[in-house]
Amino acid sequence: MRVLLVAGSTRTAAVPGLSAAGADPDLRGHTPAADAEIVEYGQPVRSPVVPVSPSGCPTPAAVTRAVRETLGFDSTVVDGGLAEPTAAGTVTVGARPGGDIREDDPVPTAPGAYEAARQFGRKLPEDELLVAESVPGGTTTAMGVLRALGEPAAVSSSLPENPLEQKRAVVTEGLDASGLEPGGAANRPKRAVRRMGDPVLATAAGVARGALETDTAVTLAGGTQMLAVAALLRHDGVDRRLDLATTSYVAADDTADLAGVADTLDVDVTVTDPGFDGRDHAGMAPFAAGEAKEGVGMGGALALARRAGVPMSEVRTSFAEVYDRLLDASDDSG
Repeated sequence: MRVLLVAGSTRTAAVPGLSAAGADPDLRGHTPAADAEIVEYGQPVRSPVVPVSPSGCPTPAAVTRAVRETLGFDSTVVDGGLAEPTAAGTVTVGARPGGDIREDDPVPTAPGAYEAARQFGRKLPEDELLVAESVPGGTTTAMGVLRALGEPAAVSSSLPENPLEQKRAVVTEGLDASGLEPGGAANRPKRAVRRMGDPVLATAAGVARGALETDTAVTLAGGTQMLAVAALLRHDGVDRRLDLATTSYVAADDTADLAGVADTLDVDVTVTDPGFDGRDHAGMAPFAAGEAKEGVGMGGALALARRAGVPMSEVRTSFAEVYDRLLDASDDSG
């Protein structure tokens, strides 16, 4: 079993009000690099910040790390267009940071990254692979890809109140800039992700495609962004079973219609609840209130723990320890 984290960036995240993946826009560019370090080392090493939302919600990477410390699993980080350096060892597939999808060609490296990631996925010796993501602004680019492919474009949000109207406006501007009608890139996944997506979506889809070609069991570990990956795979001719593991927070988000989109794309969904609701803990309460919801493989890691028979109480205890460590790291960097 290996968790493969694709970490990267898109300038779409700089649009005010779209993302909570970072305390402010200036720090948001460091979030994927820091997430990779947290999964690998348990805390930021080179990154100058601990990723938190503007209200103080910790990164979902803390949950994934908590499961890793409880259960243990191998992990690999793929550079899916990092804007800032990371101390985590990374696999390079040629992805570069993505531009704003309101530009006409925001992800020119997407086709090449997809194919390089596909070859990498084919060479992995694992029997089972969980593919995860870290990319601020990624639900908006996921909406863009889904619209370009002509699929239902319901997505979740890292914010308690999903700014859907703003996302739709950004996506409409992007379609206009790219000269695409909704559905205009159907059955052309590389065009869809190049014109309306981000480099993480391209890389994650490529890795998953390659691994599936060698009969590796692949789980897309995440929320509606990973449904966009599933859509890219379907439009690239993948007709075999696709699995998604996500959190109860995404599943409960009525604005996302996770079940409906998954059904349209023929994706089997596993939902896991970490049991943060009602806990008197500063790190758990924001998740229970609808912040973050998913990311960095949180839902996939929780599903691994449940499958292994690890009680969620143990995961919560481990999360509290990781959270305290991140608070100490934040104090040291401050």
